Parts: sequence; C-alpha cells; structure tokens
Amino acid sequence: MATTLPKTDVVLIGVGWTGGILAAELTKKGYQVVGLERGKGRKTSDFLMVHDELRYALRYDLMQDLSKETVTFRNNEKMRALPMRQYGSFLLGTDVGGSGVHWNGQTWRFLPYDFQIRTMTEERYGKNKIPADMTLQDWGITYDEIEPYFDQFEQMAGISGEENPHGGPRSNPYPTGPMKQTPAMNLFKEACENLGYKPFIQPSANLSEAYTNPDGISRAACQYCGFCERFGCEYGAKADPTVTVLPVAESTGKFDLRTHANVVEILHEGNRATGVRFVDTQSGEEFIQPAEVVAVTSYVLNNVRLLLQSGIGKPYDPKTGTGVIGKNYAYQNMCASTTGFFEEREFNVYAGAGSLGMTLDEFNGDNFDHSDLNFLHGANIFLGQLGKRPIQNNAVKPDTPSWGAKFKEESVKYHNRSISFNAQGASMPFRYHYLDLDPTYKDAYGNPLLRMTYDFKEQDNEMSKFMASKTEEIMKEMGASEIIVAKEKGPYNIVPYQSTHNTGGVIMGDNPDTSALNSYLQMWDYENVFVPGASAFPHNSGYNPTGTVGALSYRCAEGIDLYLKNGGSLV
Repeated sequence: MATTLPKTDVVLIGVGWTGGILAAELTKKGYQVVGLERGKGRKTSDFLMVHDELRYALRYDLMQDLSKETVTFRNNEKMRALPMRQYGSFLLGTDVGGSGVHWNGQTWRFLPYDFQIRTMTEERYGKNKIPADMTLQDWGITYDEIEPYFDQFEQMAGISGEENPHGGPRSNPYPTGPMKQTPAMNLFKEACENLGYKPFIQPSANLSEAYTNPDGISRAACQYCGFCERFGCEYGAKADPTVTVLPVAESTGKFDLRTHANVVEILHEGNRATGVRFVDTQSGEEFIQPAEVVAVTSYVLNNVRLLLQSGIGKPYDPKTGTGVIGKNYAYQNMCASTTGFFEEREFNVYAGAGSLGMTLDEFNGDNFDHSDLNFLHGANIFLGQLGKRPIQNNAVKPDTPSWGAKFKEESVKYHNRSISFNAQGASMPFRYHYLDLDPTYKDAYGNPLLRMTYDFKEQDNEMSKFMASKTEEIMKEMGASEIIVAKEKGPYNIVPYQSTHNTGGVIMGDNPDTSALNSYLQMWDYENVFVPGASAFPHNSGYNPTGTVGALSYRCAEGIDLYLKNGGSLV
C-alpha cells in the first residue's frame, strides 16, 4: 500500500540540469518544489583527488546500472531488439546532477536555422529537397524568441567563449573570456585561416577565470587537469547542477530533494496529472507524491519511457505516422574522424579540459550551399584538447600490431606526435526512427524497457564523406606526415562509444497533431505536465545539446510560473 504524501506545487522527476534549473527558478518565486532523484546525493568533495580513469571512464561509476534498467535496440523493424547489457554508444548518467556532472562542458547555442529548419529549407531549396521519409519540422519557437533564455543559462553557468562568426546574434557577450590556446589549437587555427575559414575558441562551461553569477554563486577557474568527461569536477570549475542551481534552490527553504526515489508512474485522472508514484530504492516502500504540476525532468530516454509507461500522450505509430510520444528519435552523426601523425613535431596533448579547443562553423547548419549535396544540415569541426588519459588514449598507425614490442615502441613514439579531430554532425529525424516500449524485456520493477529503432541513413553517409574532405584538407594544411580519415559510415552499431547526445521522443512544435509539447514545453493534451530537455528536440543539430537544453529549461520554468498563476494552455 503506497503512502500518500502532502501535496506540493511542483514535483520534478529527476534532478539534473533541467530539474535543477526548474527548482532554482520556481523556488525563487515562492513555489514549493519536490525533487525526486532515483540515485544518491552528490557534492564536489566526492571527487577530491579522485582522478581514477579505471573507476569512472571504464567502469562507469557515475552511470546508470544496466543490470536494473537498460534499453533494447534494433536497426529496423525486421530485427529483434536486444538489451544493451554493457555501455557502448552512449552513457546514461544517474544520481543528483545526472549527466550534468559527467559532461565535458561544451556549451552551444543551436543556430537560427535549427528552430525553423523545415520552413527555411523549403524557402531556399524547395519542398523536394526534404526526403519523403524525413519527418522534419519547425520547433514552434524562433531563435529570437529563445535567445534571452540562452543568455540566462550562459550567465548562470559562467560560459567562457568568443563570438561565433556564423552563429545567431547575441544580446550579451559571454560572461567570461575564452579558454587558453595550446600549440595544437594554434596550428589548427593557422591552417583554417590559411584555407579561408574563421576558426574560434570553443564555448566552454569549464571556467576560464573565477566567476560569480547573478545568483551570487562563486566558482574557481579551470585547472586544465583533463578529467572532465565521465568525471565530476573537484574544483567546481565545470558548471554542473550541484554547484550552480541546486544550492540556490536549497537556500530558499522551499526545495525538498529526495534521493533514492525512483518514479515508476505519473498518476492522472482524465487529461490531468495528479502526481507521481515512486519507490524508495533502499527500503522498497511505495509513495504517492501529489502535485499541481508534474515536470518530467529526467534523461531523454527515461522521459519517453515514463510517459509511455504511464499512458500519457498518444504513442507514435510509424506505420500511420500518427501519435507523438516516441516520435523523431535522433542521435549525433560523429563523422570524419581524422588523425594526423607528425614525425618532426610534438604536442602536450595530456593537458587539457573537457571543452578546450578550436572550432569552425562554416559547414554547420545551412551556413553553406546544399543545392548540389545529398544531405541537409552539417557539422561543427572541432579540434579539442580534452586531455588524453593513459588507459583509453593510445594513438598508433593502423598497421601497428595491437601488442608486443612494436606496439610499445610506436605508442611511445606517437603519444605526443598525433592529433585527432572530427566533425560533429546533425542528426535528422526519419519516419522509422522512434522509441517505444519493448514487448519482451522488463526492468527490475517489472516494467517494460524502452526499445530504440535507429540506423544511419544515406543522409548521414553523404554528410560524413563531405566532412571528411574538409577535415583531411585541414590536417594536410597542418603539416601532418600521415593522415588517417574515416570517410564513410556503416550501419549504426550500439557497441562502440560515439556520443551521449540522444534526442527526441517528446518533441515540441506548433501543432498538437505532430508534436507533444508547445513552446513552453507544456504538453498539448496534459496542461499540467511539462517535459523540458533534449527529448523535446524535433531533430539534433551539429552541436552538443546542453546549451539548448538549458535555454529550454528556463523557458519551461517561466511557463510553469504562468500556468500556476493562470492555468490553461500557454499557447
């Protein structure tokens, strides 16, 4: 028998970036907020002098336990979906802060083109440019409308950077200056400029200098230790929810954070949510948390699964193209992986930071003419100096034996004589790329696992070949003595790591027939349910998603405030 708790204004399902931003903004306005996090609590001191690559990067200490809950995967509907039993293509964070703790800190604004992608594509190239099975749609919000929320996120997080010559207009400069430039970055910059491009330093949530944000949160500058991705930051220099927004929420006295609270169902009567049912993962007890507003603020895949599991929203049916929950799953086209070996030059590539690097945007979005190209959108080309760690980074030439004396000799020779970069490409939505509930496999609580149906398309392969020609051109200009370039993609394989940039499934738009959410991230058919996060993306851009997730979360917080005051649909 579940115990019913006192009703709250807002309940959050997951306490990462989206939940943390909502908690801070809504408690500052006087609302009572309960945050339910199925993992344990976290604090900066947990990571003090714990640069343990084996524990975090290889044994995934900060990630979800796949023996209790995972996803199943297939490339197409003719295949049987099987569970992902060990981490590969993407990593699912857990505990307070979620993926916002183990991210690299690469913080982008999506382009104006992204938010009106169908309209702008048709205006420039005509309707026939969009393949019939590509379910491309506008987001229901323009860049100009979302820009103030981008600025709000950047001011809170203290984002370091310099102007993107191909980005959308900004109301303010970055709150902190760009990060340091390394010899490898300088060489990349010089080569790009020689080729007529306009490179710039990557925008970063790794602070370039000490900073105090508008909420009065002070943080120290990055130490360039190289332990960002898959690690928590012991200095608090990398913006994450536990050192930025959650302290603000807690200081109001109106935020009740409950850890080890796994939400298994959103309760509803008719088209109105009444609260959530959750299980205490330590005691096994069940509780019901009533709320005026339910905010689904977990990771992309968990958001979709919980809505489907709770019977909220119409599930997507790829055969008819109807329904919205599970629609437009998209990933990231990590393409044109390029490595250059330098016989006469050395670089200190073991120093770095998660968002330290030089980048160019000439071939992203619609910044270049696609008239004669067989793909839409593009990619951001980025030389990152993230800090190579000793176990996972060991660049040798392809013909080198994988063990023995020759392997050791080549490893020593090239450990500081190789540079790699790639193109991070957009992922377009297709009719048969979607998420639904698996009919066979269940989690530790007896609930169906989420099933993913996805594969790389010709769109992805054509983009990869085009971007490979650009990355190879840059590496030649850098003077590499030998260049290895991955030019084409095979079928999508969930085994090797690629990117944790999963998107879609609870998408936003301007039409309830083709989207689940309006521009305030409010569900069209459940007005007191809000679903911020990358699950709202109708497609994925050629960037890391966190900056856009942050902007949408601030927009969502504003929407929840408006709803609690006035009720009804906000659009």
